[in-house]
Amino acid sequence: MSNNKKVTASSGNVFADLGFGNPEEELLKAKLVREVRGIIKRPKLTQTKAAVVLGLKQPDVSALVTGPIGKFSIDRLVRCPDRIRATTMSITPA
Repeated sequence: MSNNKKVTASSGNVFADLGFGNPEEELLKAKLVREVRGIIKRPKLTQTKAAVVLGLKQPDVSALVTGPIGKFSIDRLVRCPDRIRATTMSITPA
């Protein structure tokens, strides 16, 4: 039995490889969401507390954490890490 499988090299952007309409935008959004998820998990923020810090509703934070990010613009995602860092810095003792 032959196991001939076709393997295609990636372009470096999975969204382009899968034929998404705006692959660069999708890749940027994915990277921003990854950063926001990491920031939320670092200080062990609950989704409710993260929503307050981010100025979002808790269901939106849940969407950021669990994956359905289609409704988030790049501008909205860019503001999230800045808001979390600003809040963290303002409550950290000098």
